[in-house]
Amino acid sequence: MIPSLSFLVLVILILMILASALRILNEYERGVIFRLGRIRTVGGTPTPKGPGLIFLIPVVDKLVKVSLRTVTMDVAPQDVITRDNISIKVNAVIYFRVMDPIRAVIEIENYLYGTSQLAQTTLRSVCGQVELDDLLYQREKINLQLQEILDKHTDPWGVKVTAVEVKAIDLPEEMRRAMAKQAEAERERRSKVIRAEGEFQAAERLKDAAVIIAVHPMALTLRYLQTLTEVATDKNSTTIFPIPIDLIKPFLKLAERAEMNAERVEKGKETS
Repeated sequence: MIPSLSFLVLVILILMILASALRILNEYERGVIFRLGRIRTVGGTPTPKGPGLIFLIPVVDKLVKVSLRTVTMDVAPQDVITRDNISIKVNAVIYFRVMDPIRAVIEIENYLYGTSQLAQTTLRSVCGQVELDDLLYQREKINLQLQEILDKHTDPWGVKVTAVEVKAIDLPEEMRRAMAKQAEAERERRSKVIRAEGEFQAAERLKDAAVIIAVHPMALTLRYLQTLTEVATDKNSTTIFPIPIDLIKPFLKLAERAEMNAERVEKGKETS
């Protein structure tokens, strides 16, 4: 009975040792192994392990897992005073991944926390060096500058910053009203310019029409009759119909001739 119990305990201990000695790493994971406090090397070169099944010496080896997937991290809103002394809040998002697992473990205590803190300070510094208009209208340039600075500082950690995007810029209420007034004034200016341009083009066309009418006087009469036709379609109760003198002159001449003929006839009768 006692030998069988001892054998069972031995089997359990062996299984526990094997369980603690075997590790499985996913495709996107790498393992940095420390043996008695020193990093494990292959051929004298520190090399991460994985993916797949890894065997560790219990008590002697220590495994640190590092993910190689791209990390998306939100940068908390930062209070920033721009170059033109405007207080705003800016937040951003950064995309980065570990390129060298060994440096990510050895060179920095926590690369996630370190990258987050570095992103916050860099965001405040860069946004404080530009004016509000540049921050609003040249966002791509600001994003590229942030990405270059962060990538330069995280490179010794084995971390590659692939992109930085400024997500939102919160403006004070007074500044929003001022920008709304500015936009309204700009739109009003554009409308006046467009209206003046339309008047100029209309004047040019009227000048051309005047030249044509000067050559062909009947065109003025036709235009006048067309205008009367357009006015008549509005169902006005009273329509004033001015008649040009040129239209009446032929009838006046005929009337004068008729009167002269009548006077000649009467004189002829009196003479006879």
